[in-house]
Amino acid sequence: MFYRGRRLRNNEVTRGLMRETHLHANQLIYPIFVVEGENIKNEISSLKGIYHYSVDRLAEVVKEMQKVGVKACILFGIPEHKDACGSQAYDEHGILQQAIRKIKEIDPSMYVIGDVCMCEYTDHGHCGILDEHGQVLNDATLPYLQKITLSYANSGVDMVAPSAMMDGEIAAMRQILDENGYYDLPIMGYSAKYASAYYGPFREAAHSAPAFGNRSTYQMDVANGQEALREIAADIDEGADIIMVKPALAFLDVIKEAKLNFNMPICAYNVSGEYAMLKMAVEQGLMKESVIEESLLAIKRAGADMIITYFAIDIARKWKDEQNV
Repeated sequence: MFYRGRRLRNNEVTRGLMRETHLHANQLIYPIFVVEGENIKNEISSLKGIYHYSVDRLAEVVKEMQKVGVKACILFGIPEHKDACGSQAYDEHGILQQAIRKIKEIDPSMYVIGDVCMCEYTDHGHCGILDEHGQVLNDATLPYLQKITLSYANSGVDMVAPSAMMDGEIAAMRQILDENGYYDLPIMGYSAKYASAYYGPFREAAHSAPAFGNRSTYQMDVANGQEALREIAADIDEGADIIMVKPALAFLDVIKEAKLNFNMPICAYNVSGEYAMLKMAVEQGLMKESVIEESLLAIKRAGADMIITYFAIDIARKWKDEQNV
């Protein structure tokens, strides 16, 4: 097994993310969408309160995170140019590479996670290289994921998180990192990523909906819980340092099973559809705002050591305000 616990133990932020206590702000990871252009901060229509940021305005969201104690973010890039092989994903001057460097310039202590995938960067919206029939070629995609991984590492990212769901992607990424001296750069695998309808708002936000077909051939069947355990085991064997379950609320049973079966840090992604539903229900007065904290606590209670959530800044601000009363 390739798991190197020191990659996580040696870092103050990841130690905080994995703290086995009540839910805290430093166990939350905030997703940030970065777009090309200048002076852009546009609210995403499908995710009220979440914005597209150009690189020159990233300081605003980083300062918000600093104020409330959220110390980690995961970045998603939306390029202007897309092509069949997603070349902007591994360009050293690509939008995400620029964002990594900018955030590290603003706050070197901010823990930056780079999402490694191709769907935002390909003109067909799929997560890999396609053959002439429009089928994703698993093995042909792996070298591209390696290129993306290395470009993020060279830009100063703290962790890479492959979400393409290609077989062997963790091993391929670990290989390219080790070959280039990034022995201590951790990998968080989207190990149990389901082909879920809860991703709808994200796909609008990231401009990543597939142009044809769907992703059920490489993401997991929502009815299959045992497959998740096999996928998690495979990622661990390949060298993943953290395993992820996505979505979170609809798959609390999978989080719990992962906690019971694997002695590994677990991340859960409280995805865009889950956020949008609760946000709308609270705004329309259908439920009290406390339902947000209750939902995050349920994810934590199921076994998540850290949670990626669009609620991170809002809930952390609420906790901070309560402390100051």
